Amino acid sequence: MNKDQIAAAFRRLQDEICSDLEAADGHGRFREDLWERDGGGGGRTRIIEGKRIVKGGVNFSAVQGRLPEKIAAALGVSEDGFFASGVSIVLHPHNPHVPIIHMNVRYFELDSGAWWFGGGIDLTPHYIVPEDARDFHLHLKKVCDRHDPGYYPKFKKWADDYFFLKHRNETRGVGGIFFDRLGEAEGLDKAQRFAFVREVGEAFCPAYIPLLKKYSDVPYGDAERHWQALRRGRYVEFNLVWDKGTKFGLDTDGRTESILMSMPPMAEWVYDYQPTPGSREAETLSLLRKGIDWTN
Repeated sequence: MNKDQIAAAFRRLQDEICSDLEAADGHGRFREDLWERDGGGGGRTRIIEGKRIVKGGVNFSAVQGRLPEKIAAALGVSEDGFFASGVSIVLHPHNPHVPIIHMNVRYFELDSGAWWFGGGIDLTPHYIVPEDARDFHLHLKKVCDRHDPGYYPKFKKWADDYFFLKHRNETRGVGGIFFDRLGEAEGLDKAQRFAFVREVGEAFCPAYIPLLKKYSDVPYGDAERHWQALRRGRYVEFNLVWDKGTKFGLDTDGRTESILMSMPPMAEWVYDYQPTPGSREAETLSLLRKGIDWTN
């Protein structure tokens, strides 16, 4: 399996997910922007503004060029030519009862011959419903267990640690799975690694669309909308302060509009906001912590 075959599979994944999301939204259609990177390669950015999804992006990219010194140092490799391809998704819903979701699956290769996969899926509810978090994690656990029973506990902890706002001492949401630097090891070749990564990508719509349909028509008022805006603010904080994917894209001269498509259309920051004790908002904050076993 070579990089062109992997990139072609990622393009098909983008097509399939966009088709399923358009059907689930029931109104919106993706707008596509084709772009080229000055250093080499390009991608397809697709944005939807629909009935159930207020702003969502499903991006594909395949870029190559010289690896910047800063990135090489962060990866612990010598400067080299690189190729990177993947699909990245962030969906912001209209209804505050529907969670935000993110997914990324990616492949990275150096001219020296080194290669690896990375990615993951995580869920960020504005209001945490433990039963929904359980179903979401069980769905991802089944995907992981089909490939290696050790994947889920390892990648779940990795997600808890990665999707964490250190300056707030909060997790971004209920987590999911996150993994990186999956290369050739323990008898696993590139095709076997990619089989897992592809299945993670294919798990996106079955994990999210039921939640989109379940909560999109639930009534809400100004209080819920205000809370949604505050939680979106936390999402922005993570993506701009801590997210390595955002930094990688900007440091490699990626397309800024595509990189920042993860930002919500509107967000709020209220000084020293404290939710009412005993409220659903306060309950959600109490659950934004590492180490919760959502599968039980």
